[in-house]
Amino acid sequence: MDYSFDKSLRLLNAGDYQAVFDQSRLKVSTPELLFLAHSNGIDRPRLGLVIAKKNVRLAVQRNRIKRIVRETFRMQQGHLKGIDVIVLARRGVDQLDNQALHSTCKQLWHQLEKRAEKRFKKQEG
Repeated sequence: MDYSFDKSLRLLNAGDYQAVFDQSRLKVSTPELLFLAHSNGIDRPRLGLVIAKKNVRLAVQRNRIKRIVRETFRMQQGHLKGIDVIVLARRGVDQLDNQALHSTCKQLWHQLEKRAEKRFKKQEG
């Protein structure tokens, strides 16, 4: 299993982001984070991040959040075949320490994986 995070695993343009926002059928959230996802028709997951300055004031905090979300995504990417995911930060996410943020992201990835499995089985059947 390759745990890299190269360009093929990223949402790169506005059209990719807009497709997820418009067609997201899978949503999981906590008060601090929201994960939106939809099927992308390719064999790998892709990640997009929306960490607004309005919700997380300091650049160092925004970068920390992005780093941890990417890291948890890399570790879960083998279980998330064929979906595009956008992670949106909400107010208060910068109050979480690294361990709590890791735990929250891991929990949300797991929930998203289960919902994606259920939805894809329903579509196939």
